[in-house]
Amino acid sequence: MLVKIEQIKDAGLKLDEPIALGLLSDVLGGAASGHDTGFQATEPSTLHASLRKLSGGVLLQGSFTLNVNAPCKRCITDVKMSLPVSFTLNLVPESLARGDDFKDDDEKVMEKKERAQGESGGTFAINDTDEQVFDGKTIDLDPIVREQVLLALPMSAVCREDCQGLCAQCGQNLNEKKCGCTPKVSDPRLSPLMNIKLN
Repeated sequence: MLVKIEQIKDAGLKLDEPIALGLLSDVLGGAASGHDTGFQATEPSTLHASLRKLSGGVLLQGSFTLNVNAPCKRCITDVKMSLPVSFTLNLVPESLARGDDFKDDDEKVMEKKERAQGESGGTFAINDTDEQVFDGKTIDLDPIVREQVLLALPMSAVCREDCQGLCAQCGQNLNEKKCGCTPKVSDPRLSPLMNIKLN
């Protein structure tokens, strides 16, 4: 999904671009891809985007819905999720992002030293978290969508808040029925804890 800067008029540009299931599956990965997020895309989506020229850069506002399946972290049954994704980014041309023209030699040397010594916590300043650099002529929306997909994923999926999970001994799904197994203390040093009665 490429947008040329000339396409963005004074009134802005609104786009409704399809996000292919293949792109989403590629981002979420799988066993064959070498990286697996544990989530699987279930259907394609549509990116609703608005782009406006703003003080030398472009303001991008976008939204889409991500429909995924993932195994419940407690009982491993499939969980279907519909994740709304919305974002706002300030796209800055490379020429403005570097800002080298406005820095004196001492500032440039100091920045290089900080990067070399690892004093900087990341690759950007905290005030630049909503900025993304582009070449100044075309905006590629695919990497932005990829990043937003990964940022939208929850840490883990749970089928329901009160999910009982699986029995650690027999593997029975405790949401379906109780198995009757007694909790087993694996470390004999902890066995006296079984005799503690709580009121």
